[in-house]
Amino acid sequence: MTRRDGLFIAFEGGDGAGKSTQVRLLAQALRACGRDVVVTRQPGGTELGAAIRDLVLHGDHVSPRAEALLFAADKAHHVDQLVRPALDRGEVVITDRYVDSMLAYQGAGRPLELAEVEHVARWATHDLRPHLTVVLDLEPDHGLGRFAERDRIEGESVEFHERVRRAYLDLAARDPEHYLVLDARLPVNVVASAVQAAVQPLLGQAKKS
Repeated sequence: MTRRDGLFIAFEGGDGAGKSTQVRLLAQALRACGRDVVVTRQPGGTELGAAIRDLVLHGDHVSPRAEALLFAADKAHHVDQLVRPALDRGEVVITDRYVDSMLAYQGAGRPLELAEVEHVARWATHDLRPHLTVVLDLEPDHGLGRFAERDRIEGESVEFHERVRRAYLDLAARDPEHYLVLDARLPVNVVASAVQAAVQPLLGQAKKS
């Protein structure tokens, strides 16, 4: 699938790494430059996604395969209804989590075959990939300590979250041209500056408003 004239940026990383803050800061910076920006998240960027998010994160036990399929359904709907139309309009789409979260959490964290999870995730999203994925790297002990209450996935063991972290770093190492890995412990403004510096050369691929 082509990304037309839009620009697609994904933020990834473990829980508590500061993704939401960096998504907001990047969106503010791009809008100040006159760009049309769509900010979203997965799961939960659509009405269907919000229902799936609540079911998976706050409902009763969900088996690993069912969890992966529910997240794939969210991504399929999200790409078709929100991401692809925005990119076709030449807008900048910034998402808090995307396919890599499914690969890391369900493919590496859960007892599933990563290759099978990736096949489902790529099929669900028409193999639409971001121009840039920013990985905010943080040790699980640091990130999870920021939550007074945890959802079903945040409440998994430290070992689970260590597997997730390693999966993110492995994904970035396999495709360094399309990834930016940053230490999430750095000051917020330092991380934001690094992200904006990496995005700046890509802006020619997106139409101005």
